[in-house]
Amino acid sequence: MPVIVVANPKGGVGKSTLSTNLAGWLARQGHAVMLGDVDRQQSARTWLSLRPPELPTIATWDTDHEDIVKPPKGTTHVVIDTPAGLHGKRLDEVMKLADYVLVPLQPSIFDIYATRAFVAELQVRRKHDKVKVAVVGNRVKDHTIAADQLKSFLETLGAPVLTHLRDTQNYVHLAARGLTLWDVAPGRVEKDLEQWAPVTAWAAQ
Repeated sequence: MPVIVVANPKGGVGKSTLSTNLAGWLARQGHAVMLGDVDRQQSARTWLSLRPPELPTIATWDTDHEDIVKPPKGTTHVVIDTPAGLHGKRLDEVMKLADYVLVPLQPSIFDIYATRAFVAELQVRRKHDKVKVAVVGNRVKDHTIAADQLKSFLETLGAPVLTHLRDTQNYVHLAARGLTLWDVAPGRVEKDLEQWAPVTAWAAQ
C-alpha cells in the first residue's frame, strides 16, 4: 500500500492543494484512496466535506492530533497532508509510514531556505533508501525574478524536481467545490494536466 506524504515545514506552500489533487488522481485511476489529514487546520477534511458524492470516492481517517491512525483494510493508496512546522517526533511518525515524500515549494527566498534544511532532514530521517523524496515548484509565475531564483536553487537541492505548477485560479475554484483537475473536462485544465504529468508518473512507480 503506497503512502505518499506531502510535507514542508513552511506554511502556505500548497500542501493541501497537492494532497487533494493527488488523491483525486488516484481515485480516478480506480484505487481505494485514503486522504489522511494530520494538519490541525484539517484543510483536507474540509475539502472532502465539499466533494460531490457522485465522484470517485476518497475516504478519510480520524486522528487525535497525537497518534497517526492507520487506514482500514481495503485501502490501496494513502495520501497524507501535513501541517506547517512538521518536525521532531511528529515527523518521525509520518516518515515511518512514508513510501514517497512530495515537497511543494514556492518561489520565495523564505521558502527556499526553509525547504533546503527540510530536504536535508528528510534524507536523514527516511527509514530506508527506498523512500522517494521529490520536490514540486508551486505557484510559479514564468519569466519572473522569483521563478529564476527558484530554478537556480532547485539545481543545487539534491532531490529530483518533478515539475513547476503555475499560479492559477483553477485550483482555487476547484477546491471550493471539492473537485480536482481530474473531475472536470480536460479542456478546461489542459495546461495544468500537462504540468502534473511528471507528478502522476512519479507516484505511479
